[in-house]
Amino acid sequence: MSTTPPPLRAPASDIEIAQQARLRPIADVAADLGLGPDDIDPYGRTKAKLPLDVAMAPAKGRLVLVTAINPTPAGEGKSTVSVGLSQALRRLGKNAVLCMREPSLGPVFGVKGGAAGGGWSQVVPMDDINLHFTGDFHAIASAHGLLSAMLDNHLYHGNALGLDTKRITWPRTIDMNDRALRNAIIGVGTGNGTVREERWVIIPASEVMAITALATGADDLAQRLGNIVVGTTGGASKAPVRARDLGATGAMTLLLKDAMRPNLVQTLEGGPAILHCGPFGNIAHGCNSLLATRAGLALGDIVVTEAGFGSDLGAEKFFDIKCRFGGLNPEAAVLVATVRSLKMQGGLPKSQLDTEDLGALERGLPHVAHHVKNVRQFGVPVVVAINRRLSDTDAELQMVHDYCAKLGVPVSLCTVWADGGAGGESLAHEVLALLDGKTAQFAPLYDTALPIRDKVRTIAQRVYGASGVDFGPGADKSIDWLEANGMADTPVCMAKTQYSLTDDATRLGVPTDFRITVNEVWGSAGAGFVVAKCGDIMTMPGLAKKPAAEGMRLAADGTIEGLS
Repeated sequence: MSTTPPPLRAPASDIEIAQQARLRPIADVAADLGLGPDDIDPYGRTKAKLPLDVAMAPAKGRLVLVTAINPTPAGEGKSTVSVGLSQALRRLGKNAVLCMREPSLGPVFGVKGGAAGGGWSQVVPMDDINLHFTGDFHAIASAHGLLSAMLDNHLYHGNALGLDTKRITWPRTIDMNDRALRNAIIGVGTGNGTVREERWVIIPASEVMAITALATGADDLAQRLGNIVVGTTGGASKAPVRARDLGATGAMTLLLKDAMRPNLVQTLEGGPAILHCGPFGNIAHGCNSLLATRAGLALGDIVVTEAGFGSDLGAEKFFDIKCRFGGLNPEAAVLVATVRSLKMQGGLPKSQLDTEDLGALERGLPHVAHHVKNVRQFGVPVVVAINRRLSDTDAELQMVHDYCAKLGVPVSLCTVWADGGAGGESLAHEVLALLDGKTAQFAPLYDTALPIRDKVRTIAQRVYGASGVDFGPGADKSIDWLEANGMADTPVCMAKTQYSLTDDATRLGVPTDFRITVNEVWGSAGAGFVVAKCGDIMTMPGLAKKPAAEGMRLAADGTIEGLS
């Protein structure tokens, strides 16, 4: 198999590069992992579903997390570095497997774009991955929608369970950014059900997505689905009503029987990539599925995976939720940053980021230190990866290098967007050195036996650097109810802006003397964690004034244009 990018006319967009790539048959990619044609279910020539028993096999691989500093409009390229690192490790002769999330259609057609990497470090087929892929998101939406329909049907036919229609917590879902659905009235008209308030969340915020991402098998999936709390009864008891009480568990599981199986695709250099599930990093726990990661660990020697947004959200949830539930042992981490984004953290406007500014960079560098500390406090060694841009100057790069040296953290320059795996070999050597050092002593940050408020404070103070936490009246009441109804001993999933260490998206750098405000708290009993919502974070994003969808079209020859 060739690992050299084919010649390409310049300039080239991500989709042009992806569309001109010569993809290997998926059976050949599977063969690299020791799987035969009968071990996979192909979805065409370049995609396949893996069997569940692969994820049940003993792990032989070692786990590497790719995380980042807080994202900015300048871009960091965490997914691109993840792909490039896996390609680089394979160039060095390692049986590396990439594990990533599936993209949501909302960001694809909004402003964020897809989640397949970029340049010469992409997972392909990029257009399929960013659109309907193997139908997993549609299946999750159908299972979620079935429960919504059965809930309202139960109300229509007499409400034998005594659900309080003002205390229904189960929303509806759609995989599109649609702000008009944040608050709605349903059931209007004779014979159309019970008139009540309703809201929609985007599929990555659906608890069914989180459940599918955390399930360890079919039986566990069914158990978790049954545990979903859809609302409470009226009166003084306010007892939880669950999906199993509505008789929905079996049918929901049927709809997810294929969606729960990980998907196998490839990188631009033909290496194996397992893409599965896509919970949001700022609303949910932001990691690919546990089954996908376990499959990678069973089939490969090194698994490169990523978690959503910066270490304050993605890495913390990866360590405290996913690794805790899955018994995973991460042994190394990569912290992605760019000179441009660090200058923005130092107060430089986006319009001036391409100009050398050592003062702004120096002011932004403590942001790196904060995220390095975040990773290290979980007992995981880390290397800083500078995702190089053409505008970076030698003086700026040297400043970052010298700063990291003072921190005692290795730093590597990455050019994986332009050079593919070859541009990540230096980073790959640093990661291998961390693994060879065997210094990792992973441990979650807190004991789940702590009261919910103490767990929230632990995350806010030790990960964000907050001086304290304020709980709104509604949050306080919800916490009391959750602790009285079986949700006391669970991890906490913080729903917070990704753009700042605080709950205010405008406060960049490393703010001090700030407090985190928790407005709402609810239980995701099926997923197995409590969600604490901070600030103005939304579970249903909206489209921008000029959404990316406006620039997309299908050409006469069937070629997709405008996708990124």
